Amino acid sequence: MIINKLSEIMGRKRLKISDVVEGTGLARNTVTELYHGRAKRIDLETLDKLCSYLDVSVGEIFEHEGERKESLPAD
Repeated sequence: MIINKLSEIMGRKRLKISDVVEGTGLARNTVTELYHGRAKRIDLETLDKLCSYLDVSVGEIFEHEGERKESLPAD
C-alpha cells in the first residue's frame, strides 16, 4: 500500500492548498485530490513540482507500506 503524506507535510509547513497551487502552478483539483488522499495516480511532472516547491524528496511524500515477502525467488 502507498501512504500519501502530503497533508502531513503541508501541515508541518503551515501551507494551505491555495499556497501550493500558487507556488507550483498545479491545478487546484490536482492538489486537493492529493491532499485528501483521493488521487488514483500522479504524473511525474506533478510530483517533481511538489518536491521542488516543498523541498522534500519523493520518499517523504509517499511511503510504501505492506507485507514484506520472505524472499524473492532466484532467477
